[in-house]
This record gives sequence, structure tokens and C-alpha cells, in this order.
Amino acid sequence: MIPYEYYVALSGLLMVLGLVGIIVRRNLIAMLLSTELMLNAVNIAFVAFDMKVGDVSGQVFVFFILTIAAAEAAVGLGLIMAIYRLKKDVNTNTITELKL
Repeated sequence: MIPYEYYVALSGLLMVLGLVGIIVRRNLIAMLLSTELMLNAVNIAFVAFDMKVGDVSGQVFVFFILTIAAAEAAVGLGLIMAIYRLKKDVNTNTITELKL
């Protein structure tokens, strides 16, 4: 059986990669993907600590996080498509205001 410390280390690595992706990238779709990566890092951490404690409450939180992540992806992609139709670009450096 794999020790839970490895799962926590993997979770921390994914969280850092997601945070770097949000800070470095200026494309809205890449930022959305980095946010999803960070949410999955939290899911791995919840399951790892749940495995250590022996309770199922972490898995319940994972279920809710996955539900919220799916809704966030749907709404986020809808907003990105609407911004692209108006501005013809999804780069955050060129989109500075929400006026037409």
C-alpha cells in the first residue's frame, strides 16, 4: 500500500503547478484549466487524509468539489465564449474592461 505522504506530496505538487499556471498564463482557457488542476489537488489531499483517518467525510467533500468544478467549468467556458464573441481575443492583457 502506498503511504499517504506520497499522495499529499502529489497534491502539493499539483497545487503549485496550478498556481504557477494561473500566475504565468494570460489565456483565460489556460487559467480555467489551472483552476481545475488546483481543485483536483485538493481532492487528492482530501482522499489522502481520509485514508489516514479512516473516515468517509473526505470522500463526501470530494463529491461536492467535483460537482462545483463541473458547474464552474460550464459557466467559465460560457463566459469565455461570450467574451471571445465580443472582443475576438481571450488574452487577459488585451481584455481590460467589459465595455463594448
